Amino acid sequence: MKSLLIKTITLYLLVTSSIVGIAKSDIKKLNLQASKEYLIPIRPGYEGRQPFWNEFAKKFTYAPAFDFIAVEGAKEYRFTVIQNRKTAYVWMPPAMQKTNEKEDVPTVETIGANPLVLEANNNSDILSWSFKDTNPKCSLSKIWNDIPAGYSKLVVEALDSDGKVIKTVGERTFLRDFPFHGPYNTANRSYKEAAIMAALYIHNMPAVQSWKNSCVPDMSYKHNTYPCKIIGATVRLEVMIAKEVPSKREEALKIAKNAAQFLIDQSRPSGSILAFFPPTYYGGLVASAKQENQSKTLLMEASVAAMAFLDLYDLTKEKIYFDRAIGIADTYITLQNQDGSFPMKVDFETGVPVNDSHALLSPLLKLLYRLDNQYGITKYEQMQKRGEDWMNNVAVDSFDMTGQFEDVTVIGWKPYQNLTNCTAAPYASYLLNKKVVTTNNLRDAIDLIRFSEDQFLQWDALCNEDGFRPICTPCVYEQYQYRVPVDNSSCNVANAFLDLYLKTGDQLAFAKAKALIDNLTVVQNPVNGQILTTWDYRVRAKDDVRAFWINCSVSSIEILLRFNQLFTK
Repeated sequence: MKSLLIKTITLYLLVTSSIVGIAKSDIKKLNLQASKEYLIPIRPGYEGRQPFWNEFAKKFTYAPAFDFIAVEGAKEYRFTVIQNRKTAYVWMPPAMQKTNEKEDVPTVETIGANPLVLEANNNSDILSWSFKDTNPKCSLSKIWNDIPAGYSKLVVEALDSDGKVIKTVGERTFLRDFPFHGPYNTANRSYKEAAIMAALYIHNMPAVQSWKNSCVPDMSYKHNTYPCKIIGATVRLEVMIAKEVPSKREEALKIAKNAAQFLIDQSRPSGSILAFFPPTYYGGLVASAKQENQSKTLLMEASVAAMAFLDLYDLTKEKIYFDRAIGIADTYITLQNQDGSFPMKVDFETGVPVNDSHALLSPLLKLLYRLDNQYGITKYEQMQKRGEDWMNNVAVDSFDMTGQFEDVTVIGWKPYQNLTNCTAAPYASYLLNKKVVTTNNLRDAIDLIRFSEDQFLQWDALCNEDGFRPICTPCVYEQYQYRVPVDNSSCNVANAFLDLYLKTGDQLAFAKAKALIDNLTVVQNPVNGQILTTWDYRVRAKDDVRAFWINCSVSSIEILLRFNQLFTK
């Protein structure tokens, strides 16, 4: 405990107070550091470690490299990035990825946005940047920092020994995204105050208050159709309120217990294939109503419920909740494949996988780490090691950090077609918080964090045709399939940056984490405390039906409390 206190005090002295902010001179140094780091490609396929992962990518903050095939007889290749002044610098709404395998990879042209037109060289509206290299797969590092943020077209041409074009090797259109360039918004209020306001907003929702007198969810809040995720988050939230808001302790405890009882009541019975697992789906609403989800469950979601049971046990010391968490962990042992993997989605009664997709294991590994580190339970060490080995040797080595959401299909995806920060950043945090962090762990964690920033973090945005930026930056998009900034995604990436800072002392990682966390207080409603789930501009009709996800807001509350504990007096 003494060493932990010394470490915390030391970290506080190293970092400027969260209320004061970061000095301007330090920001300038960090901006320069960021600009240099953006020239380093992220796990480029030409290294041979994995295929090129960015086939479906639409934006880049780090200099990208693409899988363009060499041409026989070519001496070198000319890379030209083109921007049209009339179209490059006006916001285009992000398009959804398509699941139809017959469709071509979406481009700026095919998604219906203003096309980039390569016109005559004397057209003053066309800007271009070029370089030559002997490798058609090389990155754009040589010109990357010269290119302003905007929609861009890359053309790669094979040249013969006389410098004449043999053929066009390939083309890509993408957003050359804004780099980190502070300073950013500072916190509107203290982190703890923001957290408590946000927590009480959820606590006072009618659907949450209904738990005081019922062990059945109020389905007027439609997201209660996802029990592990939403009702598990409700339990965690009410435990936090019981700890942080003494006047609400008894009420919060009653809500948490009744919500937990529902999860227990809906769980598979002892002796069944999925013994003690609460369901992913309930009530037939929203995604629960889809045929592909009927009687199915996402295998990792039970570990989320187990974490909620442990939180409630820590508060009440009632063994029923601890036993439930242990029961869930014991069932996972029986479900692990020989190679350490787990199915992603299975039949809730038979445990039969719906396809050959594998789960990404951050939620389970986090649970097993907690059982060992907090409670001294070591019987899951082999399962944890095998799972971690599979993650490192398969998922991370392939770099296919595919989305695994209860409301997005897991059927029919090509590799890399629906990447997300929600699998990448949490696993980076797991690696950085291990008891022993190896060189490979640190390397992989940094790669996953850089990937999450590159593909999903928006440090700034272009103005739309009406003259304003239609997203609240800095923010983080959730996944390729749902290209919308979500508060939970900001928390995923901010936590990973924060973990990287705590492990390495990287001040740029701290500055990035702080910018994302501070913006949670900026989007927060100053009157009722709500932290919006999605941070994109919507016209009134669409805003009236904007979804609010309790689990996402709980993530915001947790990171606000974490940052407050670490860096605020």
